[in-house]
Amino acid sequence: MKFMVQDQAFYRSFFRLTWIIALQNVISFGVNLSDNIMLGGYSESALSGVALANQLQFLLQMLVMGVGEGVVILSSRAWGARDMTTIKRVASIGMRLALALALVLWLAVFLFPHGCLSLFTNEDSVIAEGAKYLRIIGFSYLFFAATNLLLASLRSVETVRVGFILSLSTLIINVCLNYLLIYGHFGFPAWGVRGSAAATLTARIIELAIVLVYLKRVDRKINFALRDFFHFDRVTFKQYVSVGSPILMSNALWGLAMAVQSGILGHMGEAAIAANSIATTVFQIVSVVTYASASATAVIIGKTIGAGHPEKIKPYAQTLQVLYLIIGLGTGVVLFLIKDVVLDFYAISPESKALALQFMTVLSITAVGTAYQMPALTGIVRSGGDTRFVLYNDFIFMWLIVLPSAFLCAAVFGLSPLLTFICLKSDQILKCFVAVVKVNRYRWIRTFGTPEPQG
Repeated sequence: MKFMVQDQAFYRSFFRLTWIIALQNVISFGVNLSDNIMLGGYSESALSGVALANQLQFLLQMLVMGVGEGVVILSSRAWGARDMTTIKRVASIGMRLALALALVLWLAVFLFPHGCLSLFTNEDSVIAEGAKYLRIIGFSYLFFAATNLLLASLRSVETVRVGFILSLSTLIINVCLNYLLIYGHFGFPAWGVRGSAAATLTARIIELAIVLVYLKRVDRKINFALRDFFHFDRVTFKQYVSVGSPILMSNALWGLAMAVQSGILGHMGEAAIAANSIATTVFQIVSVVTYASASATAVIIGKTIGAGHPEKIKPYAQTLQVLYLIIGLGTGVVLFLIKDVVLDFYAISPESKALALQFMTVLSITAVGTAYQMPALTGIVRSGGDTRFVLYNDFIFMWLIVLPSAFLCAAVFGLSPLLTFICLKSDQILKCFVAVVKVNRYRWIRTFGTPEPQG
């Protein structure tokens, strides 16, 4: 273990960021889990309809995350150089782009809810429930985009606790309002899926209000002002496009791929839709440390390069890879052990429960691959400056291998949902071979600077 970093400050920074971001993520995913459990008790059609509607939310989430990751890469380097002007300019560019994407998707789901959902399934009852949900939840997209872009800006300067506070408030509000509005307790109307959508919309509005107050009254490290978001700097914009556009394209392709995956499983029956929704939601909660480690890595690598210490990057990358494998093994074991217990909370058909159990068994194995390759590629390689590689890699694996093979399994050979699901998740293992070669060649380190402050 001689190659492991000996600097205790590195470990403190990594685990502090990872821990707080993981807590934020587990609570955020807990919102989806509460929706799943409550709607699962309401009706399986409602659960399946909202699960498919949330694929569109997931697409928006991936797009906003793509915009935010570009912000983090540039802003964390500026933070290393203590260049606050550039951080504000990058945040302004990211906010405009995130809101524009949210607006386009909201218009699509508000005007054509049935058309959007029919891309995923031909089950009329599922489409009907999902459309009710979409018409309301679409209004939350703009609030979601603005909040997450502000959180990305704060994360780039190592301010992460507010994200935990926001996620906790969202969970509490969402669970309470779900209980009142889905079933109609304490005199409230029983709105079913509409109640779930209204609960989430309310939580998103309050979430944005909290982060705005926090920026104005509590943490003035960046000292954002409204005028900062109306300022446009051409030099910063060009650099953002150069660094951020491959990330945005990669996340867009990934979000679309997840939608296609849901469509493939969605056409295999309502049980497959419900099982995929449950297994995916539980996996997201269990693997929060994996995703948090990627976010923490991006900040650490970006800040280190921005501070002018590229010689530290190689030992950091070596140490991080070991940490990723440890996280992956732990995640896989936890998911395998809890899968039976979690399913007892769901009021679903025996067929759906059996499929969900099989899907989670597969995910408990692929979780190890996800925990290594995802932060290695999106955390180390991307934040090191090689943002195009992940785009090319994801496109090849997802669109040329995974989706075609899964489509053949489901539509041509008529194989079981389990075999189709294995094809859909196979890239999480295959990408590990690419990641280990790419990371350890160290050709991904780019030393582009941040724009010089003007005026």
